[in-house]
Amino acid sequence: MNERLPALDHSGLTDRLEQLLGIGVALSRERDINKLLEIILLAAKDVTNADGGTLYRMDGKVLKFAIVRNDSLGIAMGGTTGVEIPFYPIQLFLEGGEKNTKMVAAYAVHSSKSVNIADAYTEEGFDFSGTKAFDKKTGYGSHSFLTVPMKNHENEIIGVLQLINAKNRVTGEVQPFSASEQYLAESLASQAAIALTNRLLINHLEALFESFISLINAAIDDKSPYTGGHCNRVPELTMMLADAVTKTRVGPLKDFKMTERDRYELRIAGLLHDCGKITTPVHVVDKATKLETIYDRIALVDTRFEVVKRDLQIAELRGFITEIELAAQLKQVEDDRAFLRHTNIGGEFMRDEDVARVRQISTSYKWTDASGNDCDFLSEDEVKNLTIRAGTLTTEERQVINHHIDLTIDMLEALPWPKHLTNVPEYAGGHHERMDGKGYPRGLTREQMSVQARCMGIADIFEALTAKDRPYKKGKTLTESLSILGKMKLGQHVDPDLFDVFVWERVHETYAKQYMSPEQIDDVDLSKIPGYVPPPAH
Repeated sequence: MNERLPALDHSGLTDRLEQLLGIGVALSRERDINKLLEIILLAAKDVTNADGGTLYRMDGKVLKFAIVRNDSLGIAMGGTTGVEIPFYPIQLFLEGGEKNTKMVAAYAVHSSKSVNIADAYTEEGFDFSGTKAFDKKTGYGSHSFLTVPMKNHENEIIGVLQLINAKNRVTGEVQPFSASEQYLAESLASQAAIALTNRLLINHLEALFESFISLINAAIDDKSPYTGGHCNRVPELTMMLADAVTKTRVGPLKDFKMTERDRYELRIAGLLHDCGKITTPVHVVDKATKLETIYDRIALVDTRFEVVKRDLQIAELRGFITEIELAAQLKQVEDDRAFLRHTNIGGEFMRDEDVARVRQISTSYKWTDASGNDCDFLSEDEVKNLTIRAGTLTTEERQVINHHIDLTIDMLEALPWPKHLTNVPEYAGGHHERMDGKGYPRGLTREQMSVQARCMGIADIFEALTAKDRPYKKGKTLTESLSILGKMKLGQHVDPDLFDVFVWERVHETYAKQYMSPEQIDDVDLSKIPGYVPPPAH
């Protein structure tokens, strides 16, 4: 490269080289592809003082227009402008399969060389008919062209940078691109190609990573359709709340801020917050009734009741009991059967008298098993399950469910997270902790948790309350869900400041419009919500 320097015009070159270094730093920092492409073209125009330019990207056997700019004509298309580029891609090969060498951009790709044209109207060997038609239509004069192939670190061409009409920095007149300007453009193109390749590679790796996360959630979803929706909705609600906290201008959290990197880190944590459930047995996750295992054992209990009824009818036929006694006892059997069926659902908190009745039914009836042995009507395991105070899970089954968070933390802490994702295990692993330190698995207090982890805790609870795809309950209304969440605020279960923001910024309404059924979305009287505090004046 140094062999070319003696032929360069060094006037002002040092300043522009320093400018080029600054551009390189900017290129390495930019994450957005459209902004990156825009920086590349605008920087090339600036260092060469070109009036216009186009950046093409390789797309198979064509060059697609990515960015188009022309200062004199006020044209700005592609990139962050939102203006679509109406031009057809440049074909790199003709219909017969031979290389297209008549178009300058295509020739630069095939030759892997820069093309510096002093005047398109006198240059021979290239097809400038389209350029001349454009000039005729617009009154523009496209004269000097500098076309530079963009090569990545593997010497592969990933795009083409084309600049039009170099302008004299003093007079403003159009002139050919100088050797120094070509050198600067080639240096910039080289830096830009590497920066673009790196960003594309990072984007591909991030897409692969997120696809892998989706694969894990799909595997959980395949095991249980009830948790799959949860895995997707919790991160959405977490981000809604976190963004609301960022926007709020009142209260203790008014100074909380998140960058785009912070948001990405939290979103990844949200997607992975229940990854440990991939090991949780399906029959526990999907346990819709108290007696359900692989099937609902209430059917076996029903069969036993039928046997009891048959035995009573036989006793009446044999004269052991009267017809009146038979009717009374059959009614009692039906009442007990209806009671156990209702108890099996597990939708209400069991009273002491209901627990006692289950145990009394277990010993009130006898039945004979296949071996001829007299047995209690209900087995010990059936009594244990039917006397679950709330929900459908036994203490042991609840521990199995809760163990998923230990596995989630173990799995996530075992991964070599890059610097911008180091907080993922903490965010994902804290959504079952409580502000008073009585949560699990680590018994953390509010002061030991990040705002992000506390956001996920509220999101996890509110999603579970409103979810309409659970096998063991109906989704609650907005009023019911906010009332429960408000009680949890007062009980130091959830973060009080985040609960306030959740209500102040109407996060519940935003979420409801996207994920809740119309019959769940009622008119909420905030003044009746436990723990509700109106927002302070600005």
